[in-house]
Amino acid sequence: MSRGNIVVGLDIGTTKIAAVIARIENDGTPSVIGVGTSPCEGLKRGVVISLEKTVEAIGKAITDAELMAGIDVQEAYVGIAGDHIKSLNSRGVIAVSRADHTITEKDIERVLDAAKAIRLPDEREIIHVIPQEYIVDNQDGIRNPLDISGVRLEAEVHIVTGIMTSIQNVVKCVNRAGLEVRELVLEPLASSYAVLSSDEKELGCAVLDIGGGTTDLAVFHAEAIRYTSVIGIGGKNVTSDIAIGLRTPVDNAETIKIEQGYALKSLIPKDQIFEVPGTGGRESRKVSLDIIGTIIEPRMEELFTIAKREIEKNEYKELLGAGIVLTGGASLIRGCAELAEQVFDMPAKVGYPKGFSGITDIINNPSYATVLGLILYGSQDVEGGEQFRSLAKTGTLERTMESVRKWFKDFI
Repeated sequence: MSRGNIVVGLDIGTTKIAAVIARIENDGTPSVIGVGTSPCEGLKRGVVISLEKTVEAIGKAITDAELMAGIDVQEAYVGIAGDHIKSLNSRGVIAVSRADHTITEKDIERVLDAAKAIRLPDEREIIHVIPQEYIVDNQDGIRNPLDISGVRLEAEVHIVTGIMTSIQNVVKCVNRAGLEVRELVLEPLASSYAVLSSDEKELGCAVLDIGGGTTDLAVFHAEAIRYTSVIGIGGKNVTSDIAIGLRTPVDNAETIKIEQGYALKSLIPKDQIFEVPGTGGRESRKVSLDIIGTIIEPRMEELFTIAKREIEKNEYKELLGAGIVLTGGASLIRGCAELAEQVFDMPAKVGYPKGFSGITDIINNPSYATVLGLILYGSQDVEGGEQFRSLAKTGTLERTMESVRKWFKDFI
């Protein structure tokens, strides 16, 4: 098996680390050959708070995936998220350099460099510069200006930034677990690769990736990313509410959320009873299922309401012809899509990963959307392409990663 056709995705989530190893077949389809997961207590809202615990969880997830695949891996496409992530839209303008006015790859690079020449706080670094559209001599809506003739070239871009120390800590953890970071990829963008179709991106769609500690929002229209944001509420908040409301340990609350949970109380069958396991030697208790809806619905409604405000304040609601796509582990709570439809007043569905072969029985789950999106990102080798321009190998972020590698080598 050639290592050249192996791609590794690593999703560093607040509550869980997921690693997937895939072989890219001759037709370009990723075939999943290894999957590993591990609970993680080393992050809070996507930010590393314990290097040791995070490194341990990454190591276990990667080791399990390697054992299943029967190969060792050295590098991975790594997802990054958290409430330190911020984004903005920018524009760059240049004069076309060639005498015959034909736009070259160098011109495209120059206009993207001009677009990212913005003032940022000292602690922030650019993670992605993502072209939305190009404009040639006032003609807009151009996806790829290469070889088009023109005098003036403009680029509308979406820029994703993160706090340097938070980025460094993620890279440190991956390096100390024995892997190199091939590229850092914003997690809601990775998830969109796995769950959105081209039609949905063209019509306009908002992706809500409901993770353990945060919910990532990404808005698409005309096949381009228009807006990204991070909401500080996730599935862990729902679990905590259940634990408090039912006076039960968090582990029991998580099981109850998955097996008995309803996000919309009106969908709960009448007169349904379930048992809450006893703790500390206490007997189990019988509780009405209505109580679960009373606990979960307000928290999920709060999450969707915040996301709706984010979309409305940036005037993107009218652009969402394809509605809302929910993904991430908490999207599997019964009635999640129905509640989202009520709050957003538009169609909503739960997005499942698609476009894979291999061990699909394990990964056919919204909780794997991000890590599988990382696989698709790597398999398409989009660096320098129209949709993404990752700066993980060049510029300031590369210097950040290089300093982390040097630190790690000195450390050992």
